[in-house]
Amino acid sequence: MEKRAYLDTHIIVWLYAAKLEYLTKLAKDTIDTCELYYSPIVDLELTYLFEIKRISARSEKILDGLNTSIGLKQCDLSFDLVILKSKEMKWTCDPFDRIIVGQAATGNNYLISKDTLINKHYKYACW
Repeated sequence: MEKRAYLDTHIIVWLYAAKLEYLTKLAKDTIDTCELYYSPIVDLELTYLFEIKRISARSEKILDGLNTSIGLKQCDLSFDLVILKSKEMKWTCDPFDRIIVGQAATGNNYLISKDTLINKHYKYACW
């Protein structure tokens, strides 16, 4: 089975906007060699960013577009399982980050993120 990589919200926004220059070589290589997933909480975070006008496209357009262009899929792990794992992420108070990392951590999967706190604390984070 191919290794999974989860994408943090800002990575999804950059990929949708074709801002590949924002990504490191390691991030690009991981995207090219892994099955790509996102946590359902990313959908909610994208909706929030759209509502406060930080991004100009709705979450459905972004996620459907990336599904078509790069095969990005929503992870369907049990929410109970993800929350159980997310409770271990005591190094952050941000609920989005806790769930995004918890989702990736449930299977010791990669998480592509520029977030320095995530990269410091999650062993499979790559940037």
